[in-house]
Amino acid sequence: MAGETAAKKTTWINHWGWGSGDMLGAGAQAVITGWLFYFFTTFCGLSAVEAGLILGLPRLLEAITCPLIGYVSDNLRHTWIGRKIGRRKIFLMLTIPLLPSFALIFMTGHDFYYYLLTFIFFEFLYTMFLIPWETLAAEMTKNYKEKAKFAGARMIVAQSSAILASYLPTLIINNFGGKDSPNTFFIMAAIFGVLFSLVVLIVVLTTWERPYTDEEKLIQPEPFNASKALMIPVNMFRDLFSTLRIKAFRQHLSVYLGGYISQDIFNTAFPIFVATVLMGATLIISQLMTAMYVAQLISVMIAINIVIRTGPVMAYRIAIGFFSGALLLYLAFYLITPAGFSTGLTALGGNIFDAFGQGNVSLIFWLFVPILLAGLGRGTLNFVPWSVYNYLPDIDEAVTGQRREGIFAGVMTLVRKVAQSGAIIVTGWIIDSGGYISPPKPVDGAPAVVITQTPEAIHTIVALLVIGPIIMMIFGLIVSWKFHLNGKTHAVLVHEVERLRAGATEPETPESGKVVEDLTGWKYSTLWGRGR
Repeated sequence: MAGETAAKKTTWINHWGWGSGDMLGAGAQAVITGWLFYFFTTFCGLSAVEAGLILGLPRLLEAITCPLIGYVSDNLRHTWIGRKIGRRKIFLMLTIPLLPSFALIFMTGHDFYYYLLTFIFFEFLYTMFLIPWETLAAEMTKNYKEKAKFAGARMIVAQSSAILASYLPTLIINNFGGKDSPNTFFIMAAIFGVLFSLVVLIVVLTTWERPYTDEEKLIQPEPFNASKALMIPVNMFRDLFSTLRIKAFRQHLSVYLGGYISQDIFNTAFPIFVATVLMGATLIISQLMTAMYVAQLISVMIAINIVIRTGPVMAYRIAIGFFSGALLLYLAFYLITPAGFSTGLTALGGNIFDAFGQGNVSLIFWLFVPILLAGLGRGTLNFVPWSVYNYLPDIDEAVTGQRREGIFAGVMTLVRKVAQSGAIIVTGWIIDSGGYISPPKPVDGAPAVVITQTPEAIHTIVALLVIGPIIMMIFGLIVSWKFHLNGKTHAVLVHEVERLRAGATEPETPESGKVVEDLTGWKYSTLWGRGR
């Protein structure tokens, strides 16, 4: 393209180097969503409402920090820092020495405010990394298949880190003892904190930002201007809301939230469901989650090919079918209470995989079929939205004539965090309102006391686990029917963007014009900033 520096060719090193960042992106969330609510209510003496508030309130604060970091990183391009260090990488580098603070969240013996403040601090570090990192794949290539490879590498790392997050408690208990001890979670968080710093360093070393065009190289960095700094919030929220003018992005957010909020509800309720309905302790929860995340990893590998061949919508619908099937099986388990399940589970001695040696078909079915179905659905639900994200800045460029990867990452993360905050707070409130009783705070790292829950509390947990996710997935499923982004339509869009950049005011063919108008939601004559 005239006036632009030739783009570098991405290789597997770049795909996996960038993708390794989801050890922090998804790894932290796997620990937080999988264990933190359970940790707070089981080992810290906090109520379900207090645990929900700790997990939810910091995400509301990110209504400011998410778009702000996205906006600032976008606008650092023509500053000294942006040119010498990188407008994205400066944020990544700042987080490296601070990420081990993750372990501070998993220390027992503190009050509500300690856990709230330590979680707010880590969530801020997480956001400082996540939003600039998410833009890099979209900056390194415009090729549909290359973008899918980046998304695939990311999701494989994400599911691998989730497997680690689920299996580490088992590994720590088996090697260091302390069954149902809070020390298990502190050791796990310390290990992850060190890994987080390492993977951010790998990302910094194996990625690059969008090359400067010849015209951009001539732009002189502007000196600091106080009046412009004061306008940052105004400009930020203007850009924030402008992203919602893109039709494909609005549809994408709906699909994204349908898949992810369903998992937020499941993640919060599932450990308590296992403890109260399946009657399993930390070791059983850890092993079931490990099996689920292994299935998620397999699901992502399959979904990569489905998305490349047919687009994201088909993969999304298949995933909803698998996850809904798993939830209905858990409902069936609760309603029929399979004979001999509790006795068979106790006989396993804490290792669910020994069920295969016993040959108890009923026990094997109820332990593994629902959780594997859940994993097959969840893996694809995780992959689809972030595979689509890499193409959204291309659609936006057709409308605005600008590259705004940062603001899109900021908006996605903002919407995700606010929705997740609401889901967790409401979930915690529902569990508490149903009569769930948290065990008293253990003394000196002793095992948590087992509390017998009332039938009403158990009814509430089961209903929440099953009905909540299914409602959210139906919402996403309805919207997905009108979402038409795939490899073919994306290729048409990119071609038309090149023509718009060259000064075109009419589409090459009526068919290509319809494709671009369907994705953007704008008339062709108003594209490239002409419709402002």
